[in-house]
Amino acid sequence: MEIKTVLLIILAAIVAFTVVFYQYFYKNSKKGSLKILLASFRFIALFSALLLLINPKFTKQDYFLEKANLVLLVDDTESILEGAEQSEIAEKVSRIVTDGKLNERFSVQQYAFGTKLQQVDSFSFESRNTDIETALATTDEIFANSTSAVVLFTDGNQTLGRDYVYTNLSDDLSVYPIIVGDTTAYEDISIGLVNSNTYAFLKNKFPVEATVLYNGTGNISKTLTIAVNGELVHRERLTFSANQNSKTVTELIEAKSIGVKSIKVEIESLDNEKNKFNNSKQTAVEVIDEKTNVAIVSDMLHPDIGTLKKSIETNEQRSVSILKPTVASDRLEDFDLFILYQPNHKFKSVYDFIAKSKSNSFTICGKQTNWGFLNRIQQSFFKENFNQSEEILPLLNNAFSIFGLGDFDVNDFPPLENNLGSIEIKKDGEAILFQKIKGVELDAPLFSIFVEGKQKEAVLFGENIWKWRAQSYRNHQNFENFDDFISKLMVYLNSTNQRSRLELDFPLVFPNSSEARIRASYFDESYGFDSDADIAINVKSSENNFSRESPMLLKGSFFEVDLSDLEAGDYTFTVTVKGDLKRSGSFKILDFNPEKQMIAANYGKLQRLADETNGKVYFPDDIDLLISDLSELEQYTPIQKSKQNVVSLIDFKVLLGLIVLALSLEWFIRKYNGLI
Repeated sequence: MEIKTVLLIILAAIVAFTVVFYQYFYKNSKKGSLKILLASFRFIALFSALLLLINPKFTKQDYFLEKANLVLLVDDTESILEGAEQSEIAEKVSRIVTDGKLNERFSVQQYAFGTKLQQVDSFSFESRNTDIETALATTDEIFANSTSAVVLFTDGNQTLGRDYVYTNLSDDLSVYPIIVGDTTAYEDISIGLVNSNTYAFLKNKFPVEATVLYNGTGNISKTLTIAVNGELVHRERLTFSANQNSKTVTELIEAKSIGVKSIKVEIESLDNEKNKFNNSKQTAVEVIDEKTNVAIVSDMLHPDIGTLKKSIETNEQRSVSILKPTVASDRLEDFDLFILYQPNHKFKSVYDFIAKSKSNSFTICGKQTNWGFLNRIQQSFFKENFNQSEEILPLLNNAFSIFGLGDFDVNDFPPLENNLGSIEIKKDGEAILFQKIKGVELDAPLFSIFVEGKQKEAVLFGENIWKWRAQSYRNHQNFENFDDFISKLMVYLNSTNQRSRLELDFPLVFPNSSEARIRASYFDESYGFDSDADIAINVKSSENNFSRESPMLLKGSFFEVDLSDLEAGDYTFTVTVKGDLKRSGSFKILDFNPEKQMIAANYGKLQRLADETNGKVYFPDDIDLLISDLSELEQYTPIQKSKQNVVSLIDFKVLLGLIVLALSLEWFIRKYNGLI
């Protein structure tokens, strides 16, 4: 406690005593125990009140040991069991976790990872994908601003994510890989990337591109085959050597019939080859007999136009053409859907064609829109225009129910731009996004859907949508969040069917079972999303007698079922809403397990990772050496630190209670003795 505070407390005591003395004893010669008792109560009340004003505090010094973090990251994927027994890995991890010396120096944490990082007590080794980079980056984020040692149990083979060698980790984090598996490089031939279109058109030819990789020192000649639904369509003899260790083969295959076609690319195996799982790879293509033609009509150049074309054409079922509004009417007949970008008076013939043909459209407005013309030419909405530019942030309408939005989100999306002015909606519709201007959430739509009979229309009241696609990449490291939303919008606008109360969302082909999930959205009779619906799915195999019924679980704005335990093959399914609707579909799961493509541990990359982070490489038999090294390294010595806590000398609640008690007792005693 500071001297100044002590002096104030002494002064408070003197003041309280002086006041009491003046009130009870000054010019009052009568003495007695009653007067002394009353004076004591008055002194206590006054002194406590002054202490409340002074609020005396003292500084308390707390000392503690700050330990470094010892983080065990265990690769929990199937490939680890190729190099070690599950019990062996568990025993090695347990020895590190329970070691007394390490627990004295470190705060020990244990995690498992496959596609994501999880804190666990045991390991299953069932994950079918390995993402080492995400595991390291997440660990670095969790233990930021502290010294950490990461013990990484893995074979170093990554099937997902960015290259972990180039992960930008903090200087306070060092990685000590424990290499699980055989580091011997065996002679091997494998199928690398297989590229094909998602869709092909009936009676047309589609390309299949396959890369074949050879790891060896000899000169060999092997046969590559390509089969579609089991029917051989291409055979080719390839030669390899130590210097010429890869070949890329491209073949055009005719689409003879409609449906999902399974494509298998296979290379003849080597003599005594140890790993034959990577000698073949499957993909699939859906053969269709029509294509959606989309026209973007614009009288100006803008990055939004290129963004929309790129996003829409990620689905090969769609083709986008960019037209001027003065295009001939007979040219417009070639298109199924129109995107009208910032319309002006030149768009009159386009609007006349849309009205006559009852075509669906998507209008994007902005600062260059001719609002006088647009308000006259259509009857869906009316917007005032004050010729003052405004930035508009999007707010997602979670109650939107016209079509499923899936995982679409607008987190951190930058604002769009448009001219200030109120919007009057004239047709039935629903807003996907609302407006937020200068921090104020408005009831005005930013992105709306209008429906009149079978004609559908979407309107976006803002330009610079290209920034949203860029932000989507920043948020998710891919464009899927934005592109999937645009794809769902195109599907809805191009559909001529009446709106369904039960909508399904699933791909026709899953690359492997770990990605097999089916989503459903169910709406009540007023087309509001019904989160209380009882939905089940019955899945049947097309190849055997397998059949299973499972409930679909609510996941926010949709229902979902996880089918990751299914074997590769063709399946049909029926989704049923209890007491109401049902819809059916089919899908294919390809036989591809990325964890079985590599059997040798990647010693070279793990050594580089250790060197980059000032760590060291170990093997499972070196656990004692690892424990010894971590116990002796000076950088992990616990540091004694102190923390100053400023604590109030007296609890104000106690002082208030003391004041009330003292004054109450003084009043009652004075009242009892007739002094009041």
